[in-house]
Amino acid sequence: MARLKPLQSRSTFAKRLRVARLAKGLSQKELGIQAGIDEFTASARVNQWERDRHMPDVVMVERLAAVLGSPAPYFYARDEALAAWILAFPSLTSAAKAKFLKSVTGKE
Repeated sequence: MARLKPLQSRSTFAKRLRVARLAKGLSQKELGIQAGIDEFTASARVNQWERDRHMPDVVMVERLAAVLGSPAPYFYARDEALAAWILAFPSLTSAAKAKFLKSVTGKE
């Protein structure tokens, strides 16, 4: 039987999915159902993703992100500071977003 990977060696996606799901207070089954997965396989599929056994396609990641209220890029950000920034960016005002983009690109 295959052994589970230790948490620290799991993919960024697997770790972030679990953290976001728990922060929302959802079970694996609830998350899967809300993301449009059949109720009979929802728990098993989310479990496989969180255990880093399989990876959902981009469309499913977008659906999971919508349910969890997190931008999809958050699930792929390896750097903790970047992940925090990705979560915070949508709540910025348009002016704050424009100011930030100008500061990093030099363009408006």
